[in-house]
Amino acid sequence: MTKGILGKKLGMTQVFTEDGNVVPVTVIQAGPCVVLQKKDGENDGYTAIQLGFDEKKEKNTTKPALGHVKKAGTTPKRYIKEFRDVDLSQYEVGQVVSADLFAEGEYVDVTGTSKGRGTLGAIQRWNMSRGPMSHGSKYHRGQGSLAIHRDANRVPKGKKMAGRTGNETVTLQNLKVVKVDTERNVLLISGSIPGAKNSYVKIASAIKK
Repeated sequence: MTKGILGKKLGMTQVFTEDGNVVPVTVIQAGPCVVLQKKDGENDGYTAIQLGFDEKKEKNTTKPALGHVKKAGTTPKRYIKEFRDVDLSQYEVGQVVSADLFAEGEYVDVTGTSKGRGTLGAIQRWNMSRGPMSHGSKYHRGQGSLAIHRDANRVPKGKKMAGRTGNETVTLQNLKVVKVDTERNVLLISGSIPGAKNSYVKIASAIKK
């Protein structure tokens, strides 16, 4: 069964293993989260729990959203996500989920929103090669031909071109939980994860492990 928690990326650091090796880790404020809703196959068609993370002012919350969280006996939340295929018997509405949900050595999948890079050219966006930079060359950082062949008369769908880059939902799989700080609800996860500092992330048990 799946288990998961919501959190916030605080930044990166490094830790030393018992062998003396340096491991780069991402520091994540994991929880505390509140179970806002339980969904079952009979009423909703699938099994899931809905978690809420990070406080939000009531004046900035709509009435339907405010009534939804009050059923769980909690305050409005900024970040709300669902986790499917969980063991519903382990959760109750209003229950608090903390970082101790995971243990050291477990593997997780982390989902976040990548940094937005704005509009970039094809070279920077897709790592395309540039033309000669010498004097007289009329092709420097242009994209080149856009058609498949001479008689295409159109640009094919999905052609890699200049455009907006980043700000997309990205999931990194099979990241190891290096350390769990239950007192401060902090997880140290190996490697880097998508998103800027203080961006929200979703942490779930790895589906491929």
